[in-house]
Amino acid sequence: MGLIITAKEAANSLAITAPPADKNVMRYIHQDPHWPKFSWDEGELLPVLAAVRHKQGHLLGRMEGLGFRFRAEASLNNLTADVIKSSAIEGSNLPADQVRSSIARRLGLDFGGDTPASHDVEGVVEMMVDATQNFAAPLTADRLCGWQAALFPAGRSGIRRVLVGKWRTAELDPMHVVSGPISRDRIHRKNIHFEAPAADRLPREVAAFLKWFECRDGVDPVLRAGVAHLWFVTIHPFEDGNGRVSRAIADMALARAEASTARFYSLSTQIEADKKAYYLTLEKTQKGGMDITGWLKWFLECMDRAIQGAETSLAVVLRKSVTWERINGQFQVNDRQRTVVNQLLDGAEPELSTSRYAKLAKCSLDTALRDIKDLVDAGIMLRSTSGGRSTKYSLAP
Repeated sequence: MGLIITAKEAANSLAITAPPADKNVMRYIHQDPHWPKFSWDEGELLPVLAAVRHKQGHLLGRMEGLGFRFRAEASLNNLTADVIKSSAIEGSNLPADQVRSSIARRLGLDFGGDTPASHDVEGVVEMMVDATQNFAAPLTADRLCGWQAALFPAGRSGIRRVLVGKWRTAELDPMHVVSGPISRDRIHRKNIHFEAPAADRLPREVAAFLKWFECRDGVDPVLRAGVAHLWFVTIHPFEDGNGRVSRAIADMALARAEASTARFYSLSTQIEADKKAYYLTLEKTQKGGMDITGWLKWFLECMDRAIQGAETSLAVVLRKSVTWERINGQFQVNDRQRTVVNQLLDGAEPELSTSRYAKLAKCSLDTALRDIKDLVDAGIMLRSTSGGRSTKYSLAP
């Protein structure tokens, strides 16, 4: 069985108690006397950071050359992936059409679908959109509490009540991240991966984190995203939702690094793909000292893979941009033709018949035939070799 992470609260509802900890033994990073003075080996990280920064700049440069419509579509695609995958890391599966539609509506885009979204979807989207679109606004305790409350609009995680919009309380101590089988009496020590700071420490811990997050201390903005993610998820200030909030904080830091509301890669998508390594690296770091070189190296390498993966996800958008640049330079399309060409460019239908064209364009067969003939004559569409009713049309290369 793979590594499964659940919050202590899942066990707490069953009145589970953990074995008493040895107070004289330092087991977690937040117990280090130098906490939270993180350190890292710049010499080891610099080559990885330089590679990430180069790819990041190259990607942003390529996307800058596209028109607004295509940049917006690429950003919508990646924001949708970020929301879906960040929730999937925690075992929650959100409907893609609802997420995409909700984001498009909040960004004021006239494409992206019009599927009604559930309250749960709307809440997660609200948090991510606020983090990435309002990245310049200060991160405050009230804002963090609002994000976490948005994740649980009904005040429940599944059938279990969750404390929302507030820091966890002493009644929830000790707060554990656990895996494996859970009994009604005890959590086996080997299944405890992390124990968060006690609840009475949270006000000053969160205050210290927020002060650092808003300061300008010369730390590279991409490294800052990695440190922020680790720091917040280690504080673990909420009863539930800490992982999703910490990844939203990382995305906010990356938006600040790029000074852009557009998202052209999805870090959460890559973290979800590397989920086992993510949790193992996080656990190792949280049980170590203040040198977090290993965590930051993993974070940078994960980001590097996320940017590489963006090349695939952006291929459709780039193809659209090039195709429309060619079409607009030689032919004046009508709204019906634009709708159908975009459908073909999306790749859902590599070719279509006259009747399918009429259905997509919401027109008669005669109108569809005239539109198709014009597109074929202009060299924008190709007619298949088969004739009659089975004739299909596709985009020219």
